[in-house]
Amino acid sequence: MIEQSSPRIVVLISGNGSNLQAMLDQADANLLGGEIVAVMSNKADAYGLERARAAGIATAVVSNQDHASREHFDAALSETIDGYQPNLVVLAGFMRILTPGFVQHYQGRMLNIHPSLLPRYQGLNTHQKAIDAGDQEHGCSVHFVTEELDGGPVILQARVPIFADDDAAAVAERVQVQEHAIYPLTVRWFCEGRVVMQQGHVYLDGALLPEQGYAQE
Repeated sequence: MIEQSSPRIVVLISGNGSNLQAMLDQADANLLGGEIVAVMSNKADAYGLERARAAGIATAVVSNQDHASREHFDAALSETIDGYQPNLVVLAGFMRILTPGFVQHYQGRMLNIHPSLLPRYQGLNTHQKAIDAGDQEHGCSVHFVTEELDGGPVILQARVPIFADDDAAAVAERVQVQEHAIYPLTVRWFCEGRVVMQQGHVYLDGALLPEQGYAQE
């Protein structure tokens, strides 16, 4: 009997790589559901690359500064990714707006995590936006990537409270704890075939999820 190989995962980062580390920890415990085969960054000094090397995982740098346009950069990045034949591409703090062609190439097999309860607060500075709006809760969302920035269908969300004396840093720290919990879990769901995107909608275990995804309390 031929043993089925684990789903292959490529992770894209631009910085510290704390969500990457959460996935590496789950992989060490055989809880990720797949194998991280490469970690790539558009920045050579991204600390997340050191995390990958320490775990014995292949790394690559594709610098946007070496390419004249977003299209040329995305083409080079896609070629590098495809060399590892991934089943899943995971954006973990990858600070680049991706071209439609790139997104379409990985449609249905690329995930992102965003620090807000989507569809609220797409883009940057989400924690401060939530505070300024007087929100009593905030959180994070894992979603499939589509051509709309931070607009793909949500798979899983986690909520945290906002207290009266919170600043953005305090809220960010609280949210990040939840990011490290729900992102590896969502990756595992994907690798196990439990979560899929079909015609712009997300299904978990065959059931259609609501717009805000599955709420992780």
